[in-house]
Amino acid sequence: MKNFYGSIGFTIVALALAGLLGYNQTGLLGPALQMVFLAAVLGVMETSLSLDNAVVNASVLKDMDPVWQRRFLTWGILIAVFGMRIVFPILIVSISAWVSPVEATRIAITDHIRYEEIVTGAHIGISGFGGAFLLLVGLSFFFDQDREHHWIGFIEKPLSAFARIPFSPYIAATAIIVAVSFLIHGEEQKTFLWAGLSGIVTFLAVQKFGDLIGGEEDAVTGQVVRSGAGAFVYLEFLDASFSFDGVIGAFAITNDIVLMALGLGIGAFFVRSLTIALVRGGHLNEFRFLEPGAFYAIIALAAIMLLSVRIETPEIVTGLIGALIIVVSLYASVRHRKLYPDEYAEDGAAHAILPTGNVVTNVHTSSENGAESDSAPAARPTGNAVPNAQTT
Repeated sequence: MKNFYGSIGFTIVALALAGLLGYNQTGLLGPALQMVFLAAVLGVMETSLSLDNAVVNASVLKDMDPVWQRRFLTWGILIAVFGMRIVFPILIVSISAWVSPVEATRIAITDHIRYEEIVTGAHIGISGFGGAFLLLVGLSFFFDQDREHHWIGFIEKPLSAFARIPFSPYIAATAIIVAVSFLIHGEEQKTFLWAGLSGIVTFLAVQKFGDLIGGEEDAVTGQVVRSGAGAFVYLEFLDASFSFDGVIGAFAITNDIVLMALGLGIGAFFVRSLTIALVRGGHLNEFRFLEPGAFYAIIALAAIMLLSVRIETPEIVTGLIGALIIVVSLYASVRHRKLYPDEYAEDGAAHAILPTGNVVTNVHTSSENGAESDSAPAARPTGNAVPNAQTT
């Protein structure tokens, strides 16, 4: 629960500010309370849409350098709340309307109707770019011939086999983008194709940047600790792709950019808290199918974003699909652990972030009850990873 204290505190402040915003605009208590309610709805919507984002964040974060882990959990939240929920929508207005950022800011704050028209008018390009990037995030996970465990074997094993083909995820993503483009015509088709291909190129560039920066192999576990800068950039692009859907969907609730930022910011904080909880507890090792479930949810979200150029899907459906897949994968993980406890006897390689910010690697769980011990090894005061710590 302590992992969520910061999110709860931000939620209280954000809801109070939403109430002040409503009272300042009208001078009435009723509209102020309505603003509080709308901010809460936006927060719940963003959280439900981003459950899979939290799991994927945790899967990347657990292999990052401890210094960059802390940077992502501090700087990353500032970028997520202020950069992606405030600055990014203003940039969309600036580029789409060919106006200066200052004028775009004025439109966003004072002309809510025009602001909504400009952002929703850029829906084709946003869906193409964000959908393509998220699609590659999901496909790159399943197009991996080295994966040890499969959840839905008849789907995942053939995809692992296709991974032998060079650049197979990119080939598949490009084919899907081209196929979806036939659903639209004229200039919108060109916009979609350029945006989708740009999303694919951006994903490739981010991956190559991570490879260029490199990573170090842990001498004890043999695992590669991801380069902090490369993984940080990847996670920020991933968060940006998720925020596309949230920002567009928020217009179904309000066109007030300040209220959007407050509500979506609540969701962003809770996603970070959930990420921390997953990494600190080493739950990705405990719940084996949670990670593939998150990537299935990402592919589902990517499909919804891409098909939204012709098929409008209510935000509540989008959020529920992702949440449902996560819940099913969690249930499958718990059931598998009960049926085959011997497979978890020496899970190894679990990673935990202590409240001090230090990282403990290779935390083993007890095979007697299938759960982690409450005791934890002492961490070195230097902030470096502590290898070979074991609970009993």
